[in-house]
Amino acid sequence: MRRLLTVSLALAVAQLLPSAASSQGRPDSGALMTAQRAALRPLAMMDGVWRGTARILDASGSWREHPQTERVGPMLDSTLKVIEGRGYDADGKKVFNAFAVLSWDAGKKAFAFRSYTSGLSGDFSFTPTDSGYVWEIPAGPMTIRYTAAVRDGKWHEVGDRIVPGQEPIRFIEMNLQRVGPSDWPAGGAVPPR
Repeated sequence: MRRLLTVSLALAVAQLLPSAASSQGRPDSGALMTAQRAALRPLAMMDGVWRGTARILDASGSWREHPQTERVGPMLDSTLKVIEGRGYDADGKKVFNAFAVLSWDAGKKAFAFRSYTSGLSGDFSFTPTDSGYVWEIPAGPMTIRYTAAVRDGKWHEVGDRIVPGQEPIRFIEMNLQRVGPSDWPAGGAVPPR
């Protein structure tokens, strides 16, 4: 009986929501999507499949290099961009995997960037530049800053640990070449039949 009452209440609330939204004026989804596509358009140079190397500074202070790939593509009628990075050891075993979603918030007039890796996730600042982008992770008194240049089929990205009053410490450098286009993630959608 309690479950039936909960379901009935949920249905009643759901029926009220459209009328409440329409009385306040529903946002123009076409205009919102146009703004989102326009904001993401300059970052189309990232779309495709990329392959190269990443050099990472390990805990001992030594640099280690491994194969790195990225795949990037538009989703939801090009109103957001998805990014997946993978790092491999010498035997081809995946040792790193990251995923991110980039979108434009027309209301805030700012990019929204959500990243996932190693069981962690967060929302971070993202700023396009003339040749790429910068995104940052606040980490207490320190900031992790990633700076990328993507042009002419080359993707160069570095990561620096920045502590106020100290010189930045570079801990990663990635150099990739564009392998080609990709229909990921929109390709392979489940058809209606």
